[in-house]
Amino acid sequence: MKDFFNEKVVPKMMAFINTRPIQALKDGMLYSMPMMIIGSVFLLLAFFPYTPVADWFSAKGITPVLLQVNDSTFGVMALIASVGIAYTYVKNEGYNGLPAGVISLCIYLLFQPSSVETKEGSTVGVILKEWTGGKGMIGALLIGIIVGCVYSFFLKKRITIKMPAGVPEGVAASFTALIPGTVMVTGAAVIYAFTKGGLNISPMEWIYNTFQIPLQGLTDSFGGVIAISFLIPFFWFFGIHGSNLITGIMDGILMANTASNQAIVDSGQALTIANGGHIVTKQFVDQFITVTGAGVTLGLVLYMVFLAKSTQCKQIGKLGLGPGCFNINEPVTFGTPIVLNPIMAIPFILMPVLTGIIEYLAIYTGLCPLYSGILVPWTTPPIISGFLIGGWRTALLQAVIITLSFFVYLPFIRIVDKMYYNQENSVEES
Repeated sequence: MKDFFNEKVVPKMMAFINTRPIQALKDGMLYSMPMMIIGSVFLLLAFFPYTPVADWFSAKGITPVLLQVNDSTFGVMALIASVGIAYTYVKNEGYNGLPAGVISLCIYLLFQPSSVETKEGSTVGVILKEWTGGKGMIGALLIGIIVGCVYSFFLKKRITIKMPAGVPEGVAASFTALIPGTVMVTGAAVIYAFTKGGLNISPMEWIYNTFQIPLQGLTDSFGGVIAISFLIPFFWFFGIHGSNLITGIMDGILMANTASNQAIVDSGQALTIANGGHIVTKQFVDQFITVTGAGVTLGLVLYMVFLAKSTQCKQIGKLGLGPGCFNINEPVTFGTPIVLNPIMAIPFILMPVLTGIIEYLAIYTGLCPLYSGILVPWTTPPIISGFLIGGWRTALLQAVIITLSFFVYLPFIRIVDKMYYNQENSVEES
């Protein structure tokens, strides 16, 4: 089985992971991450969990300022992603990616609804924040990839305006982007005319209705939870960074779910499933399915540190305890090892699936709240991260999950620990 996956499956998966679109999606989305985290901090302050402080912010007029910051950071994540993905795609092809990012931005804005009607009946041109955040995420991904691909094609084929030597680099880059930019913007205008004239909606609205709503519903299902929970450790077992692979593909949809939940809060409604809230969000994966690292391995580390008999397990546990508290577990994954270890593969894959099921049911039944737009860095230690994104009930659920991980790993790590212990004793005797 190991040979089959190494020779047949892994090379194909690595080829898929290393394609330009997947690399652009994975790396391009990272450009929006700092602003999302910054916006989440201001959102947390705006809805401060201690009522007297929240009331004081509101009375002093600070809350609207905090929400404005959130709207201008977290609320434009799709717009930033469209620029970052196109930029990354072209940069990975070996060219200056900034012109492609600018083209992607322009097409992204072109595809949006661009006007609203006032109470007086006049029409006002606007950039709607409704479409710069979660609702525009799938559109941003598609636009960024297509612009990056087409722009790179033009540069590879040298279908550009070439400036003579001595022309400043910035000026030369502007003219280099002129032909591909003209072609892509013109094509986008044709698409806009078709959807607006024939369907009476903007291209972004069509993308949202046709692709994003079904994808969000698919990821937000019980089956979607099991698939995500299974695939991340499954790829890790073969040495492929499953966390980066799956979240790189899924982050756009997961962030759209998060933004949709925050939109419900902003509208003044209760964040409930009945009001359209999503269970599976960015926080669902980062703070539960991959908490303490892929495979939810902190329970395993605790056994190694305090109960292991073999020197190897004790040392790996000590090395993995600190990073594990910050959701980094490569020392344990490769040191135990878990990668390509059929004994440890069982709890390593089982534990995230159990975590996903428990978390899903806890939220579905109302034991834990849905997640709003508050994000924390994925390295935030468990319990703390749970409290920040969902209050004491979510923090308590994280504690339950970590405790469960100890017992799930226990019978399997005992086998490995005993094997290492016997090996160490046999070496000493010889």
